[in-house]
Amino acid sequence: MFDKILSIILAGGAGSRLHPLTAERAKPAVPFGGKYRIIDFTLSNCLHSGLRRILVLTQYKSHSLQKHLRDGWSIFNPEVSEYITPVPPQMRTGNSWYAGTADAILQNLYLLERSSATHVLILSGDHIYRMDYAALLHFHRDQRAELTIACMQVPLADASGFGVMSIDPTQRVSGFHEKPEHPQALPDNPQQALVSMGIYVFDMDLLCRELKLDHELAESSHDFGKDIIPRLIDRQRVFAYRFGGEQGRVTPDRYWRDVGTVDSYYLANMDLLLPVPPINLYQPDWSIRTYPGQYPPAKMVPGASGRTGQFDNSMICGGAVICGGTVRHSILSPQVRLDDNALVEDSILFDGVQVGAGAVLKRCIIDKEVRVPPGEKIGGNPAVDSARFTVSENGVTVVPKGYCF
Repeated sequence: MFDKILSIILAGGAGSRLHPLTAERAKPAVPFGGKYRIIDFTLSNCLHSGLRRILVLTQYKSHSLQKHLRDGWSIFNPEVSEYITPVPPQMRTGNSWYAGTADAILQNLYLLERSSATHVLILSGDHIYRMDYAALLHFHRDQRAELTIACMQVPLADASGFGVMSIDPTQRVSGFHEKPEHPQALPDNPQQALVSMGIYVFDMDLLCRELKLDHELAESSHDFGKDIIPRLIDRQRVFAYRFGGEQGRVTPDRYWRDVGTVDSYYLANMDLLLPVPPINLYQPDWSIRTYPGQYPPAKMVPGASGRTGQFDNSMICGGAVICGGTVRHSILSPQVRLDDNALVEDSILFDGVQVGAGAVLKRCIIDKEVRVPPGEKIGGNPAVDSARFTVSENGVTVVPKGYCF
């Protein structure tokens, strides 16, 4: 079955709410959990689900993403029609960049039509979750669906940020409203709503026909949630697949996070430090693949004062050196260095960050290659920090890539 599936990952968004982490990279390429990129989760799901024909639609500041795909994901064999191929905008339908999720695929319709695939799996490259797409595809086949939408329950207060769905007892979708001001609650749970995850399985013929139709509609915003899906509800067999059930081979943890803001990104990273993390990165049969990098082991050594480095409830990647500093409840990416008496607490440090002696970092995200001077203090005082850096609504301070003090 899976040799007739084409997977498309939408990875071109600017991620403006995640600025400045997206100032020089696309959102799917933002580092996560010390050693990963956000897109690694979607790609790993494809890998474990047996999907080997993948197009990654790129657009915004895509160099970092394309380099990561080249270095970490050149693992398939094109001689047997396996591939992960980045596809930038090529303006095949006009003189515009991708103008929406549906338009991005329309502009690459020729790739779909010549693929020989019978079904298309549409995914987003900027969410953190584990999911067996094979179970979703089997559900689509068993229901004789023409479109299947992966969905999950969220608190009613949060539902207005999603496409909200109504279904009948057979799981057939009877209503779909994109980001409604007053979301509809579930009949059996007035505190919850059923929302789309932005994961779709289309029959190829239906998708191609609807994309061409949507392209001709001047009033369309060329978006799946706003335009295409609502038009299909009453005309086609549209079904809902519930995320996090017992289907498939992956352990159902029901963890899914949209890390589209600094605060949501920060909290998702901090989830990894909980005593029992809600998403298990250590599950051996559903590992998250990435570009590993050739780094020496992490180590802790005494600093100039003779004080030995300390490490508490944190994650430290290869090449990191704690030279008499202290790390508490933090994530250190590869080749981070802490000097004597430096303190890093409740923070995320990207690759190559160096923290000078006696510096104090609290509730910070420090992007790549930043050298924090000795004695510097960042975090804990949003009023002071906001004069130099971006500070989130919840008081997380972000130092941009390559910042010079």
